[in-house]
Amino acid sequence: MTMQLRIVHTTTFEYEGKATASYNQARLTPVTTTDQIVVHSRVEVSPKPWVFEYRDYFGTQVTAFEVVDPHDHMAVTATSTVHTHRSPLPAPSATWESLGTREVEDRWTEYLTLPERVAPTTDFAQRVKQVAADHDLPGEAARDLCALVHDELELVPGSTHVGAPAATAWQQRAGVCQDLAHLVVGGLRTMGLPARYVSGYLHPADEPVVGEHVRGDSHAWVEWWDDGWQGYDPSHDRAPDDRYVTLAVGRDYGDVKPISGIYSGARTSSMTVEVELTRLA
Repeated sequence: MTMQLRIVHTTTFEYEGKATASYNQARLTPVTTTDQIVVHSRVEVSPKPWVFEYRDYFGTQVTAFEVVDPHDHMAVTATSTVHTHRSPLPAPSATWESLGTREVEDRWTEYLTLPERVAPTTDFAQRVKQVAADHDLPGEAARDLCALVHDELELVPGSTHVGAPAATAWQQRAGVCQDLAHLVVGGLRTMGLPARYVSGYLHPADEPVVGEHVRGDSHAWVEWWDDGWQGYDPSHDRAPDDRYVTLAVGRDYGDVKPISGIYSGARTSSMTVEVELTRLA
């Protein structure tokens, strides 16, 4: 099955007074891959900014913008139309031995590090090592690890803050999709399996109705190296299908923040995020 989806992602900032300057980066443009083709995409900012676009180290399209006139609010709206056609997850093929070769270990070394954001607790690391020992192939262990995290953690909106490390979610056995993705990424790297964090969107309906506008959210899942990058969603314990749209990949959330930046002036009094998804075909 193929699908064409339109995504409208709007982030609005309201300030208590006047912000005198704002410098930002938006990673809100989906990538074209073998699984999806970006038909149309634009990022609009109000008040009118100075804009510069570039592609970052991880291949993400970045819209850098500056608003230097005094302003008491700012709105960033990204509108995209994406045609998705995801292939079924292939059978695991990479071996444990192959993970130690230069072609894997050196090539993907940045996806093997364990910074605090993804580092496992001692007890979780022990569980991970047991999962690895139970399987002949890394890809089999990876799927089993995703199932373990899915089964033992409850998805609870607001249960963690955006900067929380994966260890927090494991200790309280609850988190959001970002936490489950970070936990699995850290677990996979503990096995010696290169793993990266994926940000994007997931249409919430099992069978999206053409033309129906639905409220959605940003979503996060993982990819691991198995003679090619293989995607999996630990929040739902399944491989991504055509309802998934990839925005960006990186080592963790810090590399793929939808909007990041600095500003001077009044404090932010509120920030709201709205995502609308529509299946077009």
